[in-house]
Amino acid sequence: MMPLAQQDPKTVLNRAKALFEQGQFETSKLHFIAVLQKAPQHAESYIFLSRIAFELGDRDACLEHLRKAADLIPDNPRVWMALADRHRHFGNETQALASYDKAIALSPKDITPRADKAHFLQLIGEFTKAEAQLVKLIKNNPGQPELFRILSATRKSNKRDPLLREMLGLWKRTDLAEIGRMHLGYALAKAMSDLGEHDRVFGYLDQANAIQAKLAPYDHAGRKAEVEGVLSAQTGPFDRVGPSIAPAPVFVCGMPRSGTTLVEQIIAAHSTAQPGGELSHSLQQAYKHFGTGAEMRATDTMQPEILTAFAQGYERLVQRDFRTEATVLTDKSIQSILVFGLLHAAITNARLIVVLRDPRDVALSIYRNYFSLGTHRYACRFSDIAKEIKLFRVMLRHWQERLPDAVHVIKYEDLVSDPENGARRLLKYAEMDWEDRCLDFHKERSTVQTLSVAQVRQPIHSGRREAWRRYESALEPFVNAWGDEPWD
Repeated sequence: MMPLAQQDPKTVLNRAKALFEQGQFETSKLHFIAVLQKAPQHAESYIFLSRIAFELGDRDACLEHLRKAADLIPDNPRVWMALADRHRHFGNETQALASYDKAIALSPKDITPRADKAHFLQLIGEFTKAEAQLVKLIKNNPGQPELFRILSATRKSNKRDPLLREMLGLWKRTDLAEIGRMHLGYALAKAMSDLGEHDRVFGYLDQANAIQAKLAPYDHAGRKAEVEGVLSAQTGPFDRVGPSIAPAPVFVCGMPRSGTTLVEQIIAAHSTAQPGGELSHSLQQAYKHFGTGAEMRATDTMQPEILTAFAQGYERLVQRDFRTEATVLTDKSIQSILVFGLLHAAITNARLIVVLRDPRDVALSIYRNYFSLGTHRYACRFSDIAKEIKLFRVMLRHWQERLPDAVHVIKYEDLVSDPENGARRLLKYAEMDWEDRCLDFHKERSTVQTLSVAQVRQPIHSGRREAWRRYESALEPFVNAWGDEPWD
């Protein structure tokens, strides 16, 4: 074959993009480098090289390539948004905010950079700044329902709130697009809850969830096949044959809204630990090395070196995302429970924690919250939520039977009733010494990439126990779908 340097640059570029889409990152990288040898000012190649470096776990190269692209096309707001996104991912708050400001200056009429910056300010706990920016955006861009939903995450409505009147007026419009009505429905449901008008909450929620269910339907049969296939592929034995990695991962799993963020923040407040949030690396690496979903290959046929490659792949991505002196990192990706067997065997110093909460409280909280379209497709119908919680319990029972000493289960209600004893048990399981600061996690300044962004800024309290009782009649579809299965 003719060397890349001698081929037509346009042909090489098209081939590079095709290889990237196929996930052949190393080969794609060589092609983009060849393009740049002929056209060193080709900014798009640097953007692709940044994306490749990200996938391969090279944090420095990821940022350096994006900076080169920004030098070549400094007036392009999209490259600054890409930089903001990467700095945000890597926890570089100052650089992320500066990149957002560049994008905003270059596209003063575009709502997206301002809204994204405001949302990021919420995630890092700058609620006052975020609210000021969102209120200004709403004033200058009337009729944008998603802005109201973003603002509602950290703002409590009152009856004199002019924005509430604006939302109610917008809701009456017959020309409101479906997706806009969906966002507005979640915002108004939150506002009614803030006002204590609980009988009005579900009128908005039901419409919002019906729209989301239509736009992103739930495939329970497909999900069940995935769970059964992945569990059955992990046949054991589950001897710990893999390496220890750094930082040592503590996997905290549970259904959304079950208290996993609370558990993560307790552990991560320790002087030796850092919160990782909802990383997707464990399942991603499992599917990469062992096969995807129901097609996963039986792990008892795998050589130890494949388990080592799995562990090292996870470690590489964690070290890409976190430059830290911490010796412990929490990972609260829900889907990690699917591959507990692999994690236990492949990562010697991994710890596995599962958080349980009354299914009625979990179902209520899931149904009341907006999840990015397509991410939690079961969340829009109570019957589907019941099916998903039952699948989670199937996974938990599976690992409790096969890894009886490896999985630590904690109940949310027990933790909020007796925080110190619960926190002490958590740290003991994670092999960490007790520190009083672990009960003061709400005083720590950290980014929280979940719907619990406001709650984790508060101390532990039991006020949200049995919140479902207030909406008992609305929960009837969930109770019926749950059937005779015990709540606990």
